[in-house]
Amino acid sequence: MDKTAVIVIDMINTYDHADADLLLPAAQAALPAIVKLLETARRHDVPVIYANDNFGQWRSHHGELLDTALSGPHADLVRPLSPDKDSLFVVKARHSIFYETPLSYLLRQQGITHVVLCGQVTEQCVLYSALDAHIRHLEVTVPRDAVAHIHRDLADAALGMMERNMDAHIPTTDELDW
Repeated sequence: MDKTAVIVIDMINTYDHADADLLLPAAQAALPAIVKLLETARRHDVPVIYANDNFGQWRSHHGELLDTALSGPHADLVRPLSPDKDSLFVVKARHSIFYETPLSYLLRQQGITHVVLCGQVTEQCVLYSALDAHIRHLEVTVPRDAVAHIHRDLADAALGMMERNMDAHIPTTDELDW
């Protein structure tokens, strides 16, 4: 039986970057599904791992990233999905949650064989992370209502690529089988 982890990608965010104005509506729309996904995962004792950009602040740690996002103008998008005391956190450099991070080691150590990816941006970090998970022989699920995009057409194409080329499951959050 597969052991699952939910991975939250780049949701600890100040939204002080290029394309934020395009991303914000999709992030707001995805927030309820992400919160529901996290609540369900925690209720079922499924590990929750946050993989988040460090925004070029190489001396930052996850607490500082969270504090900065919670003190910003879009704290309402961060507060409901903040890490709890049992959450794990990986700081990433760019795009993929696996690139230059200890995530592969962490997943192996925990016996994780199935990842449920949620967060942002569907057509960038989520897509690249799904590909990297697939090439590591992990089962991949991406709930389509729990990811946010900058460009809807590219996000739809990315979800299609994940499903077709990476054998990813693309259900809604309500369709997940825990």
